[in-house]
Amino acid sequence: MAVFHTKDISGKSFLVTGGAGFIGSHIVEYLLANGAGKVRVLDNLATGPINNVNLFTDHQQYEFIEGDIRDSATCAKACEGINYVSHQAALGSVPRSVKDPITSNEVNVSGFINMITAAKDAGVTMFVYASSSSVYGDEPNLPKTEARTGNLLSPYAVTKAANELYAAVFSNLYGMRVAGLRYFNVFGPRQDPNGPYAAVIPLFVSGILKKEPVYINGDGAQTRDFTFVENAVQANVRAMLTDNEAACGQVYNIAVGQNFSVNFLYQSICELLGADHAATHREARAGDIHDSLADISQAKQLLGYAPTRQFLDGLATTVQYFKEKQ
Repeated sequence: MAVFHTKDISGKSFLVTGGAGFIGSHIVEYLLANGAGKVRVLDNLATGPINNVNLFTDHQQYEFIEGDIRDSATCAKACEGINYVSHQAALGSVPRSVKDPITSNEVNVSGFINMITAAKDAGVTMFVYASSSSVYGDEPNLPKTEARTGNLLSPYAVTKAANELYAAVFSNLYGMRVAGLRYFNVFGPRQDPNGPYAAVIPLFVSGILKKEPVYINGDGAQTRDFTFVENAVQANVRAMLTDNEAACGQVYNIAVGQNFSVNFLYQSICELLGADHAATHREARAGDIHDSLADISQAKQLLGYAPTRQFLDGLATTVQYFKEKQ
Protein backbone atom coordinates (compact mmCIF):
# COMPACT_ATOMS: atom_id res chain seq x y z
CA MET A 1 0.00 0.00 0.00
CA ALA A 2 1.21 3.51 -0.79
CA VAL A 3 2.20 5.87 2.05
CA PHE A 4 -0.22 8.74 2.58
CA HIS A 5 1.47 10.83 5.24
CA THR A 6 4.78 12.53 5.95
CA LYS A 7 4.38 13.13 9.71
CA ASP A 8 6.31 11.10 12.25
CA ILE A 9 3.56 9.11 14.00
CA SER A 10 5.86 7.00 16.18
CA GLY A 11 4.87 9.01 19.27
CA LYS A 12 1.16 9.13 18.43
CA SER A 13 -1.71 6.92 19.56
CA PHE A 14 -4.68 5.96 17.40
CA LEU A 15 -8.07 4.44 18.19
CA VAL A 16 -9.89 2.63 15.40
CA THR A 17 -13.44 1.74 16.41
CA GLY A 18 -14.79 -1.14 14.37
CA GLY A 19 -11.17 -2.07 13.77
CA ALA A 20 -12.03 -5.73 13.26
CA GLY A 21 -14.32 -4.74 10.41
CA PHE A 22 -13.53 -4.56 6.74
CA ILE A 23 -12.42 -0.93 6.38
CA GLY A 24 -11.26 -0.61 9.98
CA SER A 25 -8.85 -3.55 9.75
CA HIS A 26 -7.20 -2.00 6.69
CA ILE A 27 -6.72 1.30 8.57
CA VAL A 28 -5.17 -0.61 11.49
CA GLU A 29 -2.87 -2.47 9.09
CA TYR A 30 -1.68 0.79 7.51
CA LEU A 31 -0.98 2.49 10.84
CA LEU A 32 0.98 -0.46 12.23
CA ALA A 33 2.94 -0.88 9.00
CA ASN A 34 3.90 2.79 9.08
CA GLY A 35 5.20 3.03 12.62
CA ALA A 36 2.31 4.35 14.72
CA GLY A 37 3.19 4.54 18.42
CA LYS A 38 -0.01 2.80 19.49
CA VAL A 39 -3.01 1.44 17.60
CA ARG A 40 -5.96 0.50 19.77
CA VAL A 41 -9.01 -1.28 18.37
CA LEU A 42 -12.47 -1.17 19.92
CA ASP A 43 -14.86 -3.73 18.47
CA ASN A 44 -17.70 -5.91 19.73
CA LEU A 45 -17.04 -8.48 16.98
CA ALA A 46 -20.71 -8.43 15.96
CA THR A 47 -19.94 -7.97 12.27
CA GLY A 48 -16.13 -7.87 12.16
CA PRO A 49 -14.51 -11.31 12.60
CA ILE A 50 -11.68 -11.69 15.10
CA ASN A 51 -9.55 -13.18 12.30
CA ASN A 52 -9.26 -9.71 10.78
CA VAL A 53 -7.36 -8.43 13.82
CA ASN A 54 -5.59 -11.64 14.75
CA LEU A 55 -3.26 -10.53 11.93
CA PHE A 56 -1.90 -7.85 14.28
CA THR A 57 -1.46 -9.63 17.60
CA ASP A 58 2.31 -9.89 17.18
CA HIS A 59 2.69 -6.10 16.97
CA GLN A 60 3.80 -4.57 20.28
CA GLN A 61 2.02 -1.34 19.35
CA TYR A 62 -1.35 -3.08 18.92
CA GLU A 63 -4.08 -3.20 21.58
CA PHE A 64 -7.54 -4.74 21.41
CA ILE A 65 -10.58 -3.89 23.51
CA GLU A 66 -13.65 -6.06 23.03
CA GLY A 67 -16.54 -3.75 23.79
CA ASP A 68 -19.62 -2.03 22.46
CA ILE A 69 -19.93 1.65 21.52
CA ARG A 70 -23.45 1.61 22.97
CA ASP A 71 -21.75 1.62 26.39
CA SER A 72 -20.45 5.10 27.24
CA ALA A 73 -17.97 3.85 29.87
CA THR A 74 -16.38 1.55 27.29
CA CYS A 75 -16.03 4.48 24.88
CA ALA A 76 -14.40 6.63 27.58
CA LYS A 77 -11.93 3.85 28.42
CA ALA A 78 -11.08 3.35 24.75
CA CYS A 79 -10.28 7.06 24.30
CA GLU A 80 -7.85 7.30 27.25
CA GLY A 81 -4.46 8.52 26.07
CA ILE A 82 -5.52 8.67 22.41
CA ASN A 83 -4.46 11.38 19.95
CA TYR A 84 -6.48 10.40 16.88
CA VAL A 85 -9.79 8.56 16.44
CA SER A 86 -10.99 6.83 13.28
CA HIS A 87 -14.60 5.94 14.08
CA GLN A 88 -15.61 3.11 11.75
CA ALA A 89 -17.86 1.16 14.12
CA ALA A 90 -21.42 1.00 12.80
CA LEU A 91 -24.15 -1.38 11.78
CA GLY A 92 -23.98 -1.21 8.00
CA SER A 93 -26.45 -2.21 5.29
CA VAL A 94 -29.53 -0.42 4.03
CA PRO A 95 -31.65 -3.62 4.00
CA ARG A 96 -30.70 -4.45 7.59
CA SER A 97 -31.81 -0.97 8.70
CA VAL A 98 -35.09 -1.35 6.81
CA LYS A 99 -35.74 -4.61 8.64
CA ASP A 100 -34.53 -3.41 12.05
CA PRO A 101 -34.32 0.37 12.33
CA ILE A 102 -34.12 0.38 16.13
CA THR A 103 -30.81 -1.50 16.38
CA SER A 104 -29.29 0.54 13.56
CA ASN A 105 -30.21 3.69 15.45
CA GLU A 106 -28.85 2.40 18.77
CA VAL A 107 -25.47 1.53 17.27
CA ASN A 108 -25.08 4.25 14.66
CA VAL A 109 -26.60 7.22 16.50
CA SER A 110 -26.42 6.48 20.24
CA GLY A 111 -23.07 4.74 19.74
CA PHE A 112 -21.80 7.68 17.71
CA ILE A 113 -22.66 10.27 20.34
CA ASN A 114 -21.04 8.09 23.00
CA MET A 115 -17.84 7.98 20.92
CA ILE A 116 -17.66 11.64 19.92
CA THR A 117 -18.40 12.70 23.51
CA ALA A 118 -15.68 10.39 24.84
CA ALA A 119 -13.25 11.74 22.26
CA LYS A 120 -14.12 15.33 23.19
CA ASP A 121 -13.69 14.64 26.89
CA ALA A 122 -10.34 12.93 26.22
CA GLY A 123 -9.13 15.94 24.23
CA VAL A 124 -8.25 14.01 21.08
CA THR A 125 -6.50 15.93 18.31
CA MET A 126 -8.85 14.78 15.52
CA PHE A 127 -12.02 12.72 15.29
CA VAL A 128 -12.67 11.23 11.85
CA TYR A 129 -15.86 9.26 11.28
CA ALA A 130 -17.44 7.16 8.56
CA SER A 131 -20.48 8.62 6.87
CA SER A 132 -22.06 7.30 3.69
CA SER A 133 -23.19 8.26 0.20
CA SER A 134 -26.65 7.12 1.36
CA VAL A 135 -27.12 10.63 2.81
CA TYR A 136 -27.73 11.89 -0.73
CA GLY A 137 -31.06 10.08 -0.81
CA ASP A 138 -33.20 11.01 -3.80
CA GLU A 139 -31.05 14.00 -4.84
CA PRO A 140 -31.03 13.38 -8.62
CA ASN A 141 -28.03 15.38 -9.78
CA LEU A 142 -24.74 13.74 -10.71
CA PRO A 143 -22.02 13.98 -9.63
CA LYS A 144 -22.93 14.24 -5.96
CA THR A 145 -21.54 17.34 -4.26
CA GLU A 146 -21.34 17.59 -0.48
CA ALA A 147 -23.61 20.62 -0.11
CA ARG A 148 -26.56 19.17 -2.02
CA THR A 149 -28.53 16.29 -0.49
CA GLY A 150 -32.08 15.04 -0.96
CA ASN A 151 -34.75 13.19 0.98
CA LEU A 152 -33.33 10.23 2.90
CA LEU A 153 -34.47 6.81 1.71
CA SER A 154 -33.61 4.42 4.56
CA PRO A 155 -33.14 4.31 8.33
CA TYR A 156 -29.41 3.68 7.70
CA ALA A 157 -29.20 6.94 5.75
CA VAL A 158 -30.93 8.75 8.62
CA THR A 159 -28.33 7.45 11.09
CA LYS A 160 -25.44 8.67 8.95
CA ALA A 161 -27.06 12.06 8.41
CA ALA A 162 -27.51 12.29 12.20
CA ASN A 163 -23.78 11.60 12.64
CA GLU A 164 -22.99 14.54 10.37
CA LEU A 165 -25.35 16.84 12.28
CA TYR A 166 -23.86 15.88 15.64
CA ALA A 167 -20.32 16.28 14.32
CA ALA A 168 -21.12 19.77 13.00
CA VAL A 169 -22.53 20.78 16.39
CA PHE A 170 -19.51 19.37 18.26
CA SER A 171 -17.25 21.27 15.89
CA ASN A 172 -19.11 24.57 16.27
CA LEU A 173 -20.07 24.33 19.94
CA TYR A 174 -16.95 22.77 21.45
CA GLY A 175 -14.34 23.73 18.86
CA MET A 176 -13.67 20.05 18.28
CA ARG A 177 -11.64 19.03 15.23
CA VAL A 178 -13.77 16.58 13.24
CA ALA A 179 -14.14 15.32 9.68
CA GLY A 180 -16.71 13.00 8.09
CA LEU A 181 -16.09 10.69 5.17
CA ARG A 182 -18.98 9.83 2.87
CA TYR A 183 -17.91 6.46 1.50
CA PHE A 184 -19.11 5.39 -1.92
CA ASN A 185 -19.38 1.59 -2.25
CA VAL A 186 -16.04 0.64 -0.72
CA PHE A 187 -14.81 -2.84 -1.63
CA GLY A 188 -11.71 -4.99 -1.25
CA PRO A 189 -10.09 -7.92 0.56
CA ARG A 190 -11.61 -8.98 3.91
CA GLN A 191 -15.11 -7.79 2.99
CA ASP A 192 -17.60 -10.31 4.35
CA PRO A 193 -19.06 -12.66 1.69
CA ASN A 194 -21.37 -14.40 4.18
CA GLY A 195 -24.76 -13.71 5.71
CA PRO A 196 -27.93 -11.95 4.57
CA TYR A 197 -26.26 -8.51 4.35
CA ALA A 198 -23.08 -9.47 2.53
CA ALA A 199 -21.63 -6.92 0.12
CA VAL A 200 -22.19 -7.38 -3.59
CA ILE A 201 -18.63 -8.00 -4.82
CA PRO A 202 -17.72 -10.85 -2.43
CA LEU A 203 -21.22 -12.28 -3.00
CA PHE A 204 -20.70 -12.30 -6.78
CA VAL A 205 -17.22 -13.82 -6.56
CA SER A 206 -18.31 -16.49 -4.10
CA GLY A 207 -21.41 -17.44 -6.12
CA ILE A 208 -19.50 -17.68 -9.41
CA LEU A 209 -16.70 -19.78 -7.89
CA LYS A 210 -19.17 -22.13 -6.21
CA LYS A 211 -21.40 -22.23 -9.33
CA GLU A 212 -24.34 -21.17 -7.17
CA PRO A 213 -27.17 -18.83 -8.24
CA VAL A 214 -26.05 -15.20 -8.31
CA TYR A 215 -28.69 -12.50 -8.05
CA ILE A 216 -28.64 -8.96 -9.42
CA ASN A 217 -31.22 -6.64 -7.90
CA GLY A 218 -33.27 -4.87 -10.57
CA ASP A 219 -32.07 -4.68 -14.16
CA GLY A 220 -28.41 -4.20 -13.19
CA ALA A 221 -28.21 -0.87 -15.01
CA GLN A 222 -27.88 0.96 -11.68
CA THR A 223 -24.45 2.56 -11.31
CA ARG A 224 -22.06 2.92 -8.39
CA ASP A 225 -18.79 4.75 -7.76
CA PHE A 226 -16.98 1.58 -6.64
CA THR A 227 -14.09 2.58 -4.36
CA PHE A 228 -11.19 0.28 -3.53
CA VAL A 229 -10.50 0.13 0.21
CA GLU A 230 -6.98 1.58 -0.11
CA ASN A 231 -8.60 4.88 -1.11
CA ALA A 232 -10.75 4.85 2.05
CA VAL A 233 -7.63 4.20 4.14
CA GLN A 234 -5.90 7.15 2.50
CA ALA A 235 -8.84 9.43 3.31
CA ASN A 236 -8.81 8.41 6.97
CA VAL A 237 -5.06 8.91 7.32
CA ARG A 238 -5.07 12.28 5.57
CA ALA A 239 -8.07 13.50 7.58
CA MET A 240 -6.68 12.38 10.94
CA LEU A 241 -3.26 13.93 10.36
CA THR A 242 -4.28 17.12 8.54
CA ASP A 243 -2.80 20.45 9.66
CA ASN A 244 -5.26 22.34 7.48
CA GLU A 245 -7.77 23.92 9.87
CA ALA A 246 -10.08 24.65 6.92
CA ALA A 247 -10.36 20.88 6.48
CA CYS A 248 -11.95 20.45 9.92
CA GLY A 249 -15.70 20.51 10.46
CA GLN A 250 -16.30 19.23 6.92
CA VAL A 251 -17.71 16.13 5.27
CA TYR A 252 -16.06 14.64 2.20
CA ASN A 253 -17.03 12.38 -0.66
CA ILE A 254 -14.58 9.48 -0.67
CA ALA A 255 -14.68 7.72 -4.01
CA VAL A 256 -12.87 7.59 -7.34
CA GLY A 257 -15.11 9.89 -9.38
CA GLN A 258 -16.15 7.25 -11.92
CA ASN A 259 -19.22 5.04 -11.97
CA PHE A 260 -19.93 1.65 -13.44
CA SER A 261 -23.09 -0.42 -13.72
CA VAL A 262 -23.71 -3.51 -11.64
CA ASN A 263 -23.97 -5.47 -14.90
CA PHE A 264 -20.48 -4.28 -15.92
CA LEU A 265 -19.19 -5.21 -12.47
CA TYR A 266 -20.60 -8.70 -12.83
CA GLN A 267 -19.20 -9.18 -16.34
CA SER A 268 -15.79 -7.96 -15.16
CA ILE A 269 -15.72 -10.45 -12.29
CA CYS A 270 -16.67 -13.28 -14.67
CA GLU A 271 -13.83 -12.28 -16.99
CA LEU A 272 -11.31 -12.12 -14.12
CA LEU A 273 -12.38 -15.63 -13.03
CA GLY A 274 -12.53 -16.97 -16.57
CA ALA A 275 -16.10 -18.06 -15.85
CA ASP A 276 -19.28 -18.21 -17.90
CA HIS A 277 -21.95 -17.99 -15.22
CA ALA A 278 -25.25 -16.24 -15.89
CA ALA A 279 -26.76 -14.08 -13.17
CA THR A 280 -30.46 -14.04 -12.24
CA HIS A 281 -32.22 -10.68 -12.05
CA ARG A 282 -34.72 -10.09 -9.26
CA GLU A 283 -36.75 -7.26 -7.78
CA ALA A 284 -34.93 -4.03 -6.95
CA ARG A 285 -34.16 -3.44 -3.26
CA ALA A 286 -36.21 -1.03 -1.19
CA GLY A 287 -34.33 2.11 -0.15
CA ASP A 288 -31.68 1.83 -2.88
CA ILE A 289 -30.68 4.75 -5.09
CA HIS A 290 -30.33 4.07 -8.82
CA ASP A 291 -27.20 6.00 -9.73
CA SER A 292 -24.23 7.20 -7.74
CA LEU A 293 -21.20 9.24 -8.74
CA ALA A 294 -19.04 11.41 -6.51
CA ASP A 295 -17.48 14.81 -6.99
CA ILE A 296 -14.23 14.36 -5.02
CA SER A 297 -12.84 17.87 -5.55
CA GLN A 298 -13.41 18.96 -1.94
CA ALA A 299 -11.38 16.04 -0.56
CA LYS A 300 -8.66 16.76 -3.11
CA GLN A 301 -8.49 20.45 -2.26
CA LEU A 302 -8.71 20.32 1.54
CA LEU A 303 -7.21 16.92 2.40
CA GLY A 304 -4.87 16.33 -0.52
CA TYR A 305 -6.81 13.14 -1.28
CA ALA A 306 -6.09 11.49 -4.62
CA PRO A 307 -7.29 7.94 -5.39
CA THR A 308 -4.35 5.58 -5.86
CA ARG A 309 -6.36 2.57 -7.04
CA GLN A 310 -8.91 2.62 -9.84
CA PHE A 311 -11.93 0.35 -10.08
CA LEU A 312 -10.65 -2.45 -12.36
CA ASP A 313 -7.24 -2.49 -10.69
CA GLY A 314 -8.80 -2.85 -7.25
CA LEU A 315 -11.30 -5.39 -8.54
CA ALA A 316 -8.53 -7.66 -9.84
CA THR A 317 -6.83 -7.57 -6.41
CA THR A 318 -10.13 -8.29 -4.66
CA VAL A 319 -11.18 -11.17 -6.92
CA GLN A 320 -7.76 -12.79 -6.51
CA TYR A 321 -8.06 -12.50 -2.72
CA PHE A 322 -11.45 -14.22 -2.60
CA LYS A 323 -10.36 -16.83 -5.14
CA GLU A 324 -7.47 -17.80 -2.85
CA LYS A 325 -9.78 -17.84 0.20
CA GLN A 326 -12.19 -20.36 -1.34
